[in-house]
Amino acid sequence: MRVADRSATVTALLDQGLLDASGLDVATRLSEEREHGLLETLVESGTISRRDLLRVAAQAAGLAFVELAELSISPAAVALVPADFARRSCILPISLLGDELQVAVGIRKAGDLQLKDDLTRLTRARVRFVVADRTEIEAKIDQVYRAEGELADLTSDLVTDEQAEADLSGFTEVSEDAPVVRFVNLLITQAITDRASDIHIEPTEHDLRVRYRIDGVLHDAHRSPKNIQHGVVSRLKIMADMNIAERRVPQDGRMSVSHQGRKVDLRIATLPTVWGEKVVARILDNGTTQLGLDDLGFGEANAARFKASYTKPYGMILATGPTGSGKSTTLYATLNQLNRTDVNVITVEDPVEYRLPGINQVQTNAKAGLTFASALRSILRADPDIVLIGEIRDHETAQIAIEAALTGHLVLSTLHTNNAPSAVTRLVEMGIEPFLVASAVDVVVAQRLCRALCERCKEAYVPEAEELRMVGFPWEETDPLPTLYRPTGCTVCAETGYRGRMALHEVMSMSEDIERLAVARASTEEIGRVARAQGMETLRLDGWAKVSSGLTSIEEILRVVA
Repeated sequence: MRVADRSATVTALLDQGLLDASGLDVATRLSEEREHGLLETLVESGTISRRDLLRVAAQAAGLAFVELAELSISPAAVALVPADFARRSCILPISLLGDELQVAVGIRKAGDLQLKDDLTRLTRARVRFVVADRTEIEAKIDQVYRAEGELADLTSDLVTDEQAEADLSGFTEVSEDAPVVRFVNLLITQAITDRASDIHIEPTEHDLRVRYRIDGVLHDAHRSPKNIQHGVVSRLKIMADMNIAERRVPQDGRMSVSHQGRKVDLRIATLPTVWGEKVVARILDNGTTQLGLDDLGFGEANAARFKASYTKPYGMILATGPTGSGKSTTLYATLNQLNRTDVNVITVEDPVEYRLPGINQVQTNAKAGLTFASALRSILRADPDIVLIGEIRDHETAQIAIEAALTGHLVLSTLHTNNAPSAVTRLVEMGIEPFLVASAVDVVVAQRLCRALCERCKEAYVPEAEELRMVGFPWEETDPLPTLYRPTGCTVCAETGYRGRMALHEVMSMSEDIERLAVARASTEEIGRVARAQGMETLRLDGWAKVSSGLTSIEEILRVVA
């Protein structure tokens, strides 16, 4: 924003009572100390909200201010401006009334006459700027400039079944401009833009269905004619360095793509079905590996209990839960906390999904005889301080891991159980002596992932007492009814009411009482009863705490926690 605009904005803020003289003096002093702009300092210090600043700055510039989350975007307006121009310039066409095109811009570009002239020539319409939050513009661009239109156009250009069969011999040399290549690239790009964790490409009897898993839930993304099936699957196989001639057995591969200047890895798996090969592409977000434990949503008591365990030099830490519950993310975040130049960290994984700097990672290879157990034996001869085992699947791996934890190593691993107390009985069922389990295991973290409410559109409400009683919400009849939140849906969250996910945790420390129960081969129920008496919060209790904090909804907790 130019200085003249800044002065006019500050004057307007003072005139409207959103800023007083003392607040202005404090912000001026802070901006000089931090060498930040005055307006940025006003927002960062909480003196005024960004929304109020943008509204007043727009008024000072003689422009309207709009909140994009509340607007319905005109497809006719969007069609006039190419996606690459909109992204590059960070502008969003909103509506087309007659020959006037309304375009949302950030406040810094509100006076950009060159941009307005470029848009006028490009669209052959009269362009009128309105001001919006830049972050909202960026999010809205990703939503309105979706791939469906181009995907539909490309579908008609793709080869037929017979042509695909004939052309597979030269498929590896296909041009980057070929329709099938652009089709696959668009599917991947849109999935990454939509924050999907998986892409499901599924042949059916009559067509090819594409679904994205977003925040743990599958959504239909696109349907195409069946005659493009072989071309699309073969293209993905080539990118993942798989055998395109073999369609009768499952295959696995890996590939990397560049998206908005960053590298994104994908793990590809094929599965023969009655209608052809299904392909699932797991999108591996390398940002996950940079997470700290503070980013995982541990409650205060759970965080303290977990920290007491991973700061010890030896013992076993187990993360439990079903597939896709974030176990690996928790262990990676723990490794990030522990990884220092004075310790030797080695992992054995199947597969190695994320590359971690400064850590020695081993990929299992069953065909070559490199199993979890055999790799673990070799790792223990390589002088490790900390060992991460991707998953304990059998007695042999469990036995070596237990022994490693008892001989001075810190061992982190995952186990498939429904809750924390079940981990003790599961290891005993694998054939591990109960006294070894009691001595080696230090803490068990069970977890689930639930969707977080969209901060833009979540709605406050007061639930009925009967509803709270039915779901077992921790509320006393004598207390006033709590204010909770529920999803409504807006353009920011694609009308789902949720955006992003968070973890629910159940942290069980191995106290002396629980160790005695383990040695006595006590049941999961007995162990759980003692753990709860000693302060362990169950998954559902942790979920209710997050509901009370307005982070998620009752319905979401009931969906993910039994």
